[in-house]
Amino acid sequence: MEMLQEVKNAVAEYSPAMVATVDKTDKPNVSAKGSLRVIDDEHLLFADIRSPRTIANLKENPQVAVICLNPTTRKGCRIWGKAQIMTSGDLFDQLTKEYAARNMKVNHVVKITVDEAVAF
Repeated sequence: MEMLQEVKNAVAEYSPAMVATVDKTDKPNVSAKGSLRVIDDEHLLFADIRSPRTIANLKENPQVAVICLNPTTRKGCRIWGKAQIMTSGDLFDQLTKEYAARNMKVNHVVKITVDEAVAF
């Protein structure tokens, strides 16, 4: 699904985003992601710096929900999609280099294929 410009703007402007996952026993987890960004019209990504539960959940169930919110204006977006965990490739290398400059280690990069997105 192609994201509207309003959704892309919300992802770029409102940080951290909250990313929700669920494990195979249906136990939910929500994690703040300051690295969430738009890759193209149909994909987002974030870096796993310290997110062992998020990654474990995504390995069991790739479905993900994201909310980006400005608490003052109550503007933002909701996004639903399917995650792919990456440990190599151009995007992984790019984020690894970017975060190394900040003395942070990227363990995984999570690419989200957007199924549905709404701005509010």
